[in-house]
Amino acid sequence: MRRPTRGRFRKRRRKPCRFCIDRQGAVIDYKNVRLLQEFLDDRGRIRKARQTGTCRKHQRKLSRAIKRAREVALLPYTLD
Repeated sequence: MRRPTRGRFRKRRRKPCRFCIDRQGAVIDYKNVRLLQEFLDDRGRIRKARQTGTCRKHQRKLSRAIKRAREVALLPYTLD
């Protein structure tokens, strides 16, 4: 049987932002559909930064690019 931790919580280490690590590699653009699809879940919703490990700055750029790609019909709003 496991003992209770008595109020002590372990901090999880945050995933590093892949856009901050690879500065010139992956550019966030609404026309890059393959990159944007990696940040959508199985229902077509934008995945949270906590799940993907992106920083706030790049998460905002990602969500803006995904919304633009949906508007131009490069990405669907929902998946069947």
